[in-house]
Amino acid sequence: MSGTTLADVSSSSEAITHRNAVMAEELGLLIDGATSYAIYMLDTEGRVTIWNLGAERIKGWTEAEIIGSNFSKFYTLEDVAIGKPVDDLARAAACGRIEEDSWRLRKDGSEFLASITLTALRGAGGELRGFGKVVRDITDQKAAEAGLVRREDHLRSILATVPDAMIVMNEHGTMSSFSTAAEQMFGYAKTNVLGQNVSLLMPPIERRDQAKFLRDYLTTGGSSIIGNVRMSTAQRASGDVFPIELAVGEASIAGERIFTWFVRDLTNRQKTERQVKELQSELIHVSRVSAMGTMASTLAHEINQPLTAIANYLETTRDMIGDTKDGLLSEIAEALGLAAAQSLRAGTIVRRLRAFVDGGETGFGIERLDMLVEEATSLGLLGAHEAGIKVTMTIAAGLDTVLVDRVQIQQVLVNLIRNAIQSMATVACKKLTIATAPDRDGWVRVTVADTGIGLDPDIRARLFDAFVTTKEDGMGLGLSICRTIVEAHGGRIWADADAGTGAGTAFHFCVPLAGDDDV
Repeated sequence: MSGTTLADVSSSSEAITHRNAVMAEELGLLIDGATSYAIYMLDTEGRVTIWNLGAERIKGWTEAEIIGSNFSKFYTLEDVAIGKPVDDLARAAACGRIEEDSWRLRKDGSEFLASITLTALRGAGGELRGFGKVVRDITDQKAAEAGLVRREDHLRSILATVPDAMIVMNEHGTMSSFSTAAEQMFGYAKTNVLGQNVSLLMPPIERRDQAKFLRDYLTTGGSSIIGNVRMSTAQRASGDVFPIELAVGEASIAGERIFTWFVRDLTNRQKTERQVKELQSELIHVSRVSAMGTMASTLAHEINQPLTAIANYLETTRDMIGDTKDGLLSEIAEALGLAAAQSLRAGTIVRRLRAFVDGGETGFGIERLDMLVEEATSLGLLGAHEAGIKVTMTIAAGLDTVLVDRVQIQQVLVNLIRNAIQSMATVACKKLTIATAPDRDGWVRVTVADTGIGLDPDIRARLFDAFVTTKEDGMGLGLSICRTIVEAHGGRIWADADAGTGAGTAFHFCVPLAGDDDV
């Protein structure tokens, strides 16, 4: 060591010592500054040798309290019982480092979920010198993640069961989400449509309009379509075009516009509307035919009497002439006999017409009573909600099928329901009850009751006669038609009322239940 003195060596040694001290101090400051992390050192037996401020904040022990203590006191009693502290040291020594999430104890006995890294520290020769441990409290983080997962699961369950289809796309129309309802509605599997343009779901003429809509919307920034519901059409995977109700939502995520379609299939709704209109048309036609039938029956009854009288007068006149040798009188007597025969023939025709009107052949069949009542009320109750009428329906159990002409019985129900609604036009309490109940053996009773103005005692006895009415513009044929229809089914129709008290009126009619022999 020529040229190097002991003073120089001493000075260099002091410099190194000082530098090491500074580095140790800075390292200590760095470790203590990491207050979100518990950083501590263990000797080879697991005793704590270094303890930072973060460890004190997270675990609760001060450095003076914990130095020299075995780290097993940080473990739960269950983990200590199965020897986990010793096993962790062994695994770290064998693997060099282990990482895991596990429950640990604080000084106050409370538990927290910790993210743990345990590292084996070895010297230059490979000898084990101890362990370094870094611990982070992730209880709140995991709770937040679990909450997020629960919310996502809840959202997915909602989207999987909501009847409306939900489709998410970017500003170019590329689909990124396709709900379960959308799969069922359109007939495409999610994997086959994600990444494709939404125009795939539209008929050809709508595809051009959709592309133009997106361009115009992105250019002008107009929002007239967002949040509003509009009618449109869509196309299934099978190629079938069907009507839809479409609502569009918009959101911005990371600067990118995202559009969400909510699609409702209107096929069944429009089918139901068509059926109601067809039923309404059919019932109106039957009403007209029934009205004509009642009038024909009345006329047949009235005409038959004078025809019989004419025949009697003719036969009497013929008998008065008697046998004669006068050729002219003989011809007159023969003509009178022929006229009487034709009058009787005309009377027979009229009686047959009346018999056909009163009880001719009809379209009887086995019908479900609940469906029959439901279809009739869907038509009869039009406007009831707007009029403030509260409707109660009670369908008795065990009365499943009846043997009736469906359209005619529905005409009776519609007539009674419309009468009830009109009778409550001027009263404050508006309640309509439609019910079915057992009647005599083999029969079911249908009731339509209201809280209207009740019945006038003067017309109660003639309520079901033709041309009797309390309405200013009524013809007085409705209830007469109802009686004709019900009696043609072998049943009866009647009314219960408390006239003058405002208690309303209850109309009842009976129809036959379908028996085993009718099936």
